[in-house]
Amino acid sequence: MLFHKITDWNDAYTNGANIPRGDSWPAAWVEPAKAFREMLEAQGRARLDLSYGEKPRNRFDLFLPEEAPKGLVVFVHGGYWQALDKSYWSHLAAGSLAHGYAVAMPSYTLCPEARVGDIVMEIAAAIADAAGEIDGPIHLTGHSAGGHLVTRMVADGSPLVAPVRERVRTVVSISGVHDLRPLVLTGLNKNLQLDAQEAAAESPVLMLPSAGTRLFCWAGGNERAEFLRQNALMASLWLGLGAETGAYVEPDRHHFNVIDGLADPEHPLTLTLLS
Repeated sequence: MLFHKITDWNDAYTNGANIPRGDSWPAAWVEPAKAFREMLEAQGRARLDLSYGEKPRNRFDLFLPEEAPKGLVVFVHGGYWQALDKSYWSHLAAGSLAHGYAVAMPSYTLCPEARVGDIVMEIAAAIADAAGEIDGPIHLTGHSAGGHLVTRMVADGSPLVAPVRERVRTVVSISGVHDLRPLVLTGLNKNLQLDAQEAAAESPVLMLPSAGTRLFCWAGGNERAEFLRQNALMASLWLGLGAETGAYVEPDRHHFNVIDGLADPEHPLTLTLLS
């Protein structure tokens, strides 16, 4: 019989240092995203820096398919709620655009300027504004901290206004952090400033799924063990609480390249998102 215990919480949630050439991200995303954005802008299919609130980072980019949109995909970026912005991910819209969906990518106020609960409310506002631009079903996806944020949108008591929540069809959390309580034990908490009460209050694993929730949890096979555990935990818990869930671990993918499938129209990650 083998027991396990985490003794180094910082290492358990550190990605870059545990990935070969991990220091090449996030810079590796900058040029593909910029080139994709410029291409769509030249085609008149990019509406950039749309406002959804009063704060400087309350902006989203909206990418449009060649024909009238079938619906809306929203991608929420990660960065442990304290880094990055919408500009790193534009190229990941390609897969959904090819299927005829518009894609919105918001930025949000980062910690410590905002608390995690504040960011949750900002993402709800961003989704609502994007939904006001595009008719049809809504599909939500997010990476890492973004996986947490989109999952919060379909938890009981969702901050989404009811007409928008009713349009949400599928949520895909990619390498999502769904239980925030371990982060209190890490150096990340210097900026997150989570206490035990807030960490619990913002953890989807401690919430009920709202009616009609359809959640898929996706992770890379070479992820840190904690991300694999959180991926399986979220899907399993909400399956037992009445949601429609699924979980998958993609072989030979780590925390940074696990999102690449979103750029491919025929990749299972894109097809799952749009299902």
